[in-house]
Amino acid sequence: MKQSLLIVIVVIFGITTSANAQTKADTSQLVGTWKLDMSPQDKTDNNFAVMRIETVKENSFTGIFYREGVPITEARINTQLGIVYGALVSGDNSGDYNTSFYLKDGVLHGSTHSLKKDFLAVWTATKHSK
Repeated sequence: MKQSLLIVIVVIFGITTSANAQTKADTSQLVGTWKLDMSPQDKTDNNFAVMRIETVKENSFTGIFYREGVPITEARINTQLGIVYGALVSGDNSGDYNTSFYLKDGVLHGSTHSLKKDFLAVWTATKHSK
């Protein structure tokens, strides 16, 4: 009986520890300049943009999206599942863009939605080394 109780305690402790480890994702990996491939399905296209994440603080971040001079606003980060998810709003003279992404194996996988231009772009991004 004591051995069974010990096994149950060890299993419960392992599950609790595992669950806590899953919720801690390294958001500092987001800081830097990312090269966005705006048409990853079309390998003949060279349509690239940029996202520069300058600071990450708690559940938010700052920077630019798409090109210089287009600030990121309303940025949010979520790591509840142990994966870094992000969302932001950016905009230019043609309207606002809603963007979301997640980080997997050093690559951002995202989408950008424009209401005024009536499109949803799917993209990937790799960190640009300087």
